[in-house]
Amino acid sequence: MGVEHAVLFRAHDLQAPPGLASDDPQDADEEVPTNPSSSGHLPLNGLSIYYEVYGELDPRETSPLLLIPGGFMATDSMKWWVSAFAGTRTVIVFDQQGHGRTPDTSREMSYEQFADDAAALLRALQIEHADVLGYSQGGGVAIQLALRHPNLVSKLVSLAATYRADGWYPSVIEDIRGLNAAAFAGTSVEKAFKQHTPDPAAFDAYLQKMKRLAINDQNISDAQMRSISAKTMIIAGDTDAVKPEHALAMFTLRGGGDEEAAAPGTLQRIPAARLVILPATSHIGIFGQSTVLAPMVNAFLDDVLPTTPKLF
Repeated sequence: MGVEHAVLFRAHDLQAPPGLASDDPQDADEEVPTNPSSSGHLPLNGLSIYYEVYGELDPRETSPLLLIPGGFMATDSMKWWVSAFAGTRTVIVFDQQGHGRTPDTSREMSYEQFADDAAALLRALQIEHADVLGYSQGGGVAIQLALRHPNLVSKLVSLAATYRADGWYPSVIEDIRGLNAAAFAGTSVEKAFKQHTPDPAAFDAYLQKMKRLAINDQNISDAQMRSISAKTMIIAGDTDAVKPEHALAMFTLRGGGDEEAAAPGTLQRIPAARLVILPATSHIGIFGQSTVLAPMVNAFLDDVLPTTPKLF
């Protein structure tokens, strides 16, 4: 679901998340890796997919983290999330079909196809398994990746995403229906697209495909959600476009909740799923919370539990 489009790109560009904003350019340079270790285009599934890698792809090290941007978003928009994780693990980020530096084609769009593209990229980079974090539309793609290519996904992080259309508030769908090319005039989305495809008709065709993708969404069953083998972390805001009860349902379907921990008040084992609901946080706002969320996500990826305090 490309629900991030309206506010995000009518404002023309992402701003630095509050925790990373700085008046000192040197501080900004220290926070964000200036250049990827490797980058380029790969011919995969009929696309020319642009990707970036931060760090070394060494199978002996911690599993790399694949970041999947939201609808209309590209690698450049993920720099704060790259910065949040690149100090502890290798990070990979890529542009989906028609996004950023990956040109569109005549191929129709679907979450399943985007997941297959992500799998093709991991295999082309000779990655046997990776942790995956996806935001909004990218979170839906991450879920499909875990479903369709379970051997590739070690841990799954769904950030402000759903597994079926009724997880969004109805107003989100209505907003998508009214989206037109004028909303993107002068934005980074339009500029990036016209760098490789200057034809205005092509951008209109891309936009219509994106609208169909968002409106039709995906319809993953409860049984399919239960079948995912990767441990899962569900993250949403309490004023998200994602209904909070849907986030809770995802958590439960992924094995969340531990009755064994209820009576003693302490965890006896690593939980199968983790749930984070940030207060007073919207769908766009949660994307700016990388400094708050990254420590929680790292703890999840590394199977680290919070320290249990002594009460008396």
